[in-house]
Amino acid sequence: MESTAHRPAWKTLLAFAIIYLVWGSTFLAIRIGVREVPPLLLAAMRFFIAGLVLYLWVLAQGERSPTRRQWFSTFLLALMIFVFDYGLVFWAEQRVPSGITAVLLAIIPVFMTLSEIFLLRTQRLTARLALALLVGLGGVAVLMSRSLNLGGEPIDRAGAAALIVAAMSWSVGAVLSRKLFLPQSKVMSSAVQMLAGGFMLFLAAAARREFRGFHPGNVSRGAWLSLLYLIVAGSIVAYTAYVWLLHHESPTKVGTYAYVNPVIAVVIGYFFGGEALGPRTVLGTVFVLISVVVITTAPVSKPQPALAAKDKHICATSIPPQPTNRS
Repeated sequence: MESTAHRPAWKTLLAFAIIYLVWGSTFLAIRIGVREVPPLLLAAMRFFIAGLVLYLWVLAQGERSPTRRQWFSTFLLALMIFVFDYGLVFWAEQRVPSGITAVLLAIIPVFMTLSEIFLLRTQRLTARLALALLVGLGGVAVLMSRSLNLGGEPIDRAGAAALIVAAMSWSVGAVLSRKLFLPQSKVMSSAVQMLAGGFMLFLAAAARREFRGFHPGNVSRGAWLSLLYLIVAGSIVAYTAYVWLLHHESPTKVGTYAYVNPVIAVVIGYFFGGEALGPRTVLGTVFVLISVVVITTAPVSKPQPALAAKDKHICATSIPPQPTNRS
């Protein structure tokens, strides 16, 4: 991390404002886009174009292109992150409000922690973690329940299920990324992941026959502007600000976007997307965010030495829960 002595405070504030507001607003942009453009095709255009731009820019800066082994790892990771995670997110936003989508995706640290405790066995289940996990899952239940009399309609079950699977896929991808041989440059790694993910999303869109009946001329200016916003602001500008912050601020401070983005998404969805903001949404959001804050700030409690030795063939070090990066 570089010294802050000669860095203007406005640059840091601007970078935080970008990752907070831009990433928080991309959920509404997705919802606007999928009203007129097939979801996987929209996701494919977003990530392929953004990845290509970043890839060419990084090459122009003198970075080396990934090796064959790194490309293989990139495609494997992109399958989990972009096809299964983002593909399901874009599909689900045809059914689920943008703000609720952001809230449900905030449970990614819950699945990360569960995978560490029960699969990798690199973290021990404490009373604090158990309570936080229950609170997070309770928030999801509040949003989905049809029996609680909280006002407002519960979210679409198919859409909610898709988002939960998407969150699980991201969690698996995050764990997998620690094992794979990826480019050392964060920007190059992100660029090729988006490029590979966009390419596979095009194939998935073709498999779902999304190209049939799709006529670009019938898409409104608003939908095209939403795609442009996702490419330029969401995947290039905001990611650049994110990488810059990682080099100048502590990861804990940068990771606060995981708590702020869902709130921004709910507020923007309410004021600009006409989405409902009733007791159900508020209560579910509060439960999920409390869970995320507790989980991501809790000290890591490693398993007993005997258990760790037994499972050292699985993973040698603890992998802390990572906040979702919706670049």
